[in-house]
Amino acid sequence: MHPDGKPIWSFMFITVACGAISGFHSTQSPPLMARCMKSEKQGHFVFYGAMVAEGVIALIWAAAGCALYKVTGGLNTGLSEVLANGQSAAIYDVCIKTMGGIGVALAMIGVIVCPITSGDTAFRSARLVLADWFKIDQNKLQKRLILCVPLLAVGAFVGHLDYAIVWRYFSWTNQTLAMIVLWTASMYLFREKKNYWITAVPATFMSAVSMTYFFCADECLGFSTAVAYPVGIILAALFLGIFIWATRKPAKKQA
Repeated sequence: MHPDGKPIWSFMFITVACGAISGFHSTQSPPLMARCMKSEKQGHFVFYGAMVAEGVIALIWAAAGCALYKVTGGLNTGLSEVLANGQSAAIYDVCIKTMGGIGVALAMIGVIVCPITSGDTAFRSARLVLADWFKIDQNKLQKRLILCVPLLAVGAFVGHLDYAIVWRYFSWTNQTLAMIVLWTASMYLFREKKNYWITAVPATFMSAVSMTYFFCADECLGFSTAVAYPVGIILAALFLGIFIWATRKPAKKQA
């Protein structure tokens, strides 16, 4: 438990979001990255490598937050004071204390350039997904604009909302997407007669994370941990049971 009584499970995984596992990036994989690869084997390097690298980045930022600021009564009061001026202030402070001017330059690249390119990629992947769904050819500019304009309009609306609120819902949606993609990958690996437990186990874990947060968080259902924890575990076990039933169903048909 957090020193002031707030639960850490499963809030920690939702807070670090992409540093835990990125459903956001997984949705970009089929319309963009997968089309650029020549074989499925390249996915090991591209996708596993990217996620490991992002996890390392998350650990670095977490370590910096723990090491650089004063802790009082188990609470990181020093970091809280800096965050009161906004996340950008905390990022600048960490970079200037660890690497000086070079750190600030790297922060501009990592915190400004990368989100811009991520946003561009997100809109492009969303356009391609919608184009696949509705079978809209994307060779002509006019047909691209048909999908781009409403997508950018939605993005502009969301961009004017409170970032703290948007981040909470984005983070939960991100981890829930990861959960869904992991279950999808598990069924794909099963059908390809490959080791599907490599994704089914983390899929079960992320199901517990996502469902527990949904029942516990104030911005969701807001139940107590006494309710949210067992419900999250039960739902994760239920999803695993459905998956196992689905994998054994074809075998029964053949018998």
